[in-house]
Amino acid sequence: MKFVLAFYGTRGDAEPGLAVGRELQRRGHDVCMAVSPDQVGLAESAGLAAVAYGPDSQTALDRDFGATLFKDFPHNVWRVKDLTRLWREYWAFVTQCWVEMTNTLMSLADGADLLFTHQIFEDGAANVAEYYDLPLATLHYFPIRENGQLLPSLPAPLGRFAMTAFWWLSASVFGRFENAQRRELGLPKATGPAPRRISERGALEIQAYEQVCFPGLAAEWAEFDGRRPFVGALTLELPTDADEEVASWIAAGTPPICFAFGSMSMKSPADTLAMIAAACAQLGERALVCAGSTDFSDVLDFEHVKVVGALNYAAIFPSCRAVVHHGGVGTTAAGLRAGVPTLICWAAPDRRMWGAVVERLKVGTARRFSATTEKSLVADLRKILARAYVDRARELATRLTKPADSVATTADLVENLARRKRGG
Repeated sequence: MKFVLAFYGTRGDAEPGLAVGRELQRRGHDVCMAVSPDQVGLAESAGLAAVAYGPDSQTALDRDFGATLFKDFPHNVWRVKDLTRLWREYWAFVTQCWVEMTNTLMSLADGADLLFTHQIFEDGAANVAEYYDLPLATLHYFPIRENGQLLPSLPAPLGRFAMTAFWWLSASVFGRFENAQRRELGLPKATGPAPRRISERGALEIQAYEQVCFPGLAAEWAEFDGRRPFVGALTLELPTDADEEVASWIAAGTPPICFAFGSMSMKSPADTLAMIAAACAQLGERALVCAGSTDFSDVLDFEHVKVVGALNYAAIFPSCRAVVHHGGVGTTAAGLRAGVPTLICWAAPDRRMWGAVVERLKVGTARRFSATTEKSLVADLRKILARAYVDRARELATRLTKPADSVATTADLVENLARRKRGG
């Protein structure tokens, strides 16, 4: 069978799709990956054929449109010219995404047996699947459908109402893009938010996180008769050139605290590294810093700090005392599976959500990255290095889905969906 997997975004967005695509290919299927241009190399390193899908995802990260538009709000609300310019640039970028991604998917999906996507451009991919009458599977990194569990600070009915209102608002703002696409495809005009229509059409909505992270969610969604299965986080766990060297460095001293900020942008890498070094020195700890997309090449060296480019988190995290990161879903899952305490220094709302999850599970804590100081970092690390957090993190890890099982289960789900559509 032919599977088209469309996973736009950074490495953290692409990796779950690549993990499933590799398993489907191993089973003998024809797999085509559509990923951001800057992730094509990653797909090829995983042994998969890939095409560029939309503009480079680093463009959005570099511009950070949301933070730029709303920085210092409401003080900058009077800077009408600047705000208008930024909004036009953002609108142009979104338009580019819709046009390029639609054209790519229309070409790839012709003759496919199933289209598998995730929550970025989910609505556009769903329209392509509708045009070709293809079964659609979509992957969610957290519960984005209406539910009463995502916002635990609110009563469940109010949480559901807030999510419903958000999707209706999104449809009113961005619906013009979807309806333009649907007109071009000869489909009827969309009525209501895309997530609701996707669910009503019977799509398979795979939840790529642990059920334990959102207690009560499975019961709330029981009415969907297995169409929202929980599979756990999906990761490639590819080895890196630095793994062996890092393992040797760890073995030569005390277990370090690992700092991994993924694709999160930093204003001053030098200041961040100095803060990490000073905090760990106070605590008598070593620090392992995974640079990710941050350039730490022009910073001071510290005897107790090792900086590397990329790491296989699954191989390295279990040898660390704790992990400090930006709250990406893959990094969060790797930390939880490693059985070590977590500190999430978040910059985006969805990352704050994962901070709330580790706090609710009592295996870590969270703080906004911009509010993190040497003093707060010392306090937060002391907190999560306490025996109670260490023990809870270790115990929780025994209850989480094994990475290979997550991938195999997801491949089974999409394979079975395609086979049912074929009538086989």
